[in-house]
Amino acid sequence: MNVIFLLLLLLPSSVFAGVPLDTVQVNVNKVLEVLRDPALKPASAKTVKKEKLRVIYERMFDEVELSRRALARHWNSLNAAQRQEFVHLFRQVLENAYIDKILSYTNEKIVFDRERMLSANQAEVTTRIVTSSKTIPITYRVIQKGGIWKVYDVVVENVSLIQNYRTQFNEILNGQKPEQLLQTLRKKVKEQQ
Repeated sequence: MNVIFLLLLLLPSSVFAGVPLDTVQVNVNKVLEVLRDPALKPASAKTVKKEKLRVIYERMFDEVELSRRALARHWNSLNAAQRQEFVHLFRQVLENAYIDKILSYTNEKIVFDRERMLSANQAEVTTRIVTSSKTIPITYRVIQKGGIWKVYDVVVENVSLIQNYRTQFNEILNGQKPEQLLQTLRKKVKEQQ
């Protein structure tokens, strides 16, 4: 009996699911519940479905951390009101860019592989979407603040959401003022609607 207990203690901690993995899994499963809900299948229910997904997003993601990391060093050049507007606009850009892909979910299998602690309050949770023809690796980067784990980046097939947008924002902000970035995002959001 003691030998079995000792063996369990010696196993790498990543074998066991921890709070970061559990948090991601719970939220992803809530998204799947909404997507699989037969009452939300008709096109007429699309607005309700989007609102339910928006609520899950707000619980699952640390949108301030996501925004701060996407702007990197430029974050400090925005005043408080500009940061607040940026967070709001960036959320709309992301929603408009990804909502149709999320709504097109057709019962693919999602596998939650493992978590890897990066520090005491940051971790990566690796998952896979398995379709009939391919497997898509997705890594959620999560951070703990105030005892709550939230996602601040998503890496799909080795492409980081933050890195992707940081490159675009850097191109605008190098030589331009933050107001120019906000104007660009306002225009993009308006065009997406």
